[in-house]
Amino acid sequence: MATITDLTGCVAVVTGGTRGVGAGITRALLGAGAEVVTCARRPPDKPVEAGGRTARFFTVDLREGEAVRALFEQVRAEYGRVDALINNAGGTPYRMLEEGGAERHARVIELNLLAPLTVSLAAYEVMRSQSGGGSIVMIGSVSGERPSPGTAAYGAAKAGLEQLARSMAVEWAPRVRVNTLVLGMVRTELSHLHYGDEEGIAAVGRTVPLGRLADPAEVGDACVFLASDRASYISGASLLVHGGGERPAFLDAATANQ
Repeated sequence: MATITDLTGCVAVVTGGTRGVGAGITRALLGAGAEVVTCARRPPDKPVEAGGRTARFFTVDLREGEAVRALFEQVRAEYGRVDALINNAGGTPYRMLEEGGAERHARVIELNLLAPLTVSLAAYEVMRSQSGGGSIVMIGSVSGERPSPGTAAYGAAKAGLEQLARSMAVEWAPRVRVNTLVLGMVRTELSHLHYGDEEGIAAVGRTVPLGRLADPAEVGDACVFLASDRASYISGASLLVHGGGERPAFLDAATANQ
């Protein structure tokens, strides 16, 4: 699909941008004309491409501050600037709170909250001194806005990430805009691990008002918008990308009893 937002000349960094939602974001940015740098702890099986263009990849542990700062210095040295940062890297295993102890849950919070803070600080040091400033997008989750049994630490981290973005938006204005995409369920190559086979994925999708899970490309389109000048007066906002949210359980319970 042709893009109506041209990011030609924009340099974007996407953390965890090599698979799943991250790869969808990377492809959308490439399709809009941006130069895209991705990073993760492990290299992808193959480079992320779109429209005949390929994203760069760097191996970085986002929990290591020195490595993160070195990445952004290298991007500035090679490209001259950083216009957009998409803080996408994160995730969690399914683990009830009483399992594993606080230390294991703390590692989830480190990855999903402290690492985006570390990366954002490094990006800000580049963006603050360049013409045009920059745009930072946090990839949040509905898990941060409702109970998340089995992923409680992840939900707490995502709630904190959204609040962090709002504070950054105030502290770093007007040079840098900071927003959050609050994601619902997204269909990726790992969906079967969470929802089962195609029948299970379809059944889960029917619980969403729009009748399906999101596609990573749709998340990418929202990132393109927030990174662009079309969103020049949007900062400190939380954009819901969840297909209408979750149908209240009491409605189904009431219907079942009729």
